[in-house]
Amino acid sequence: MAKERFVLNSDLRYIDRNNLIRTRSELSVAKMLSFLSRDYEYDASVTTPDGESVRIDFKAGGGGGGGGQGGNDKYIEVIDSEEDAIKFKKIREKLPTLDIIAVGHSKYASRINEMDSLFFFDNGDHMQTGSIFVEDPTLAFDYAHILPLVEKCSVLHGHTSTVMVEIIGSMKNNLVVDFGDAKRIIKETLNTIDHKFFINKKYLQKEDDLHYYVAFEGPKGHFNLQLPKSTTYMLSGEATVEKLSAEIIKLLAPKMPQNVEALGVYIYEGINKGAHIIAGVEKEK
Repeated sequence: MAKERFVLNSDLRYIDRNNLIRTRSELSVAKMLSFLSRDYEYDASVTTPDGESVRIDFKAGGGGGGGGQGGNDKYIEVIDSEEDAIKFKKIREKLPTLDIIAVGHSKYASRINEMDSLFFFDNGDHMQTGSIFVEDPTLAFDYAHILPLVEKCSVLHGHTSTVMVEIIGSMKNNLVVDFGDAKRIIKETLNTIDHKFFINKKYLQKEDDLHYYVAFEGPKGHFNLQLPKSTTYMLSGEATVEKLSAEIIKLLAPKMPQNVEALGVYIYEGINKGAHIIAGVEKEK
């Protein structure tokens, strides 16, 4: 199985003044404070009136270490996520006199209704998110399947399905992905599943070097099949068009450029019907 190539921010570690900094944004604030020759406490603790202990990314000022809130202490919370924005609002509500500022990206500014907070906006293309879609009659695959849980589809039958793929990600030079590259990747992926028989692996009874042996009871009776491995594709669920959409996303994700953040796959099963699945692309934890 191909490995997914994305590295989450949480997988990276940064160090400043012997502090293990969680994110690149927090590292930027730490470096700024160091450049200004300001002492700071990382992951400082404050206590709310109801006794709850809350961690704030940075404390700088004359209050020294510890969890107290001295009169000269100033706090900085870095907003890297929706959770950070919610946390900042909670701190503001419970500690209205605390001298604290939020620093973060402009996409979270609407969550922070504080005029003295600082948010960065970058006009560069790499900060913009866009999507493209690729739909072409050549993006198709033939397959057979059987759905033992659905009476109408509980006999062995086949389809020719066309595919449309939506690719979502950050833009560079006003591009998400070149259409030619996207079409090539999609075709290569569909080739791996073309002319295959799809079956839920829970029906697998045994296997040898060349064959799978599957058996199950369905509305049409008992099925006992010997299937060549070279033409069979085992799935972790029933071989519905929804499941096939998700499986194509799983196969596409490792082949996509680094800037791709999500994929959507539409599969048409016949005319005017099909399924659409959209999923984020990230490294498995």
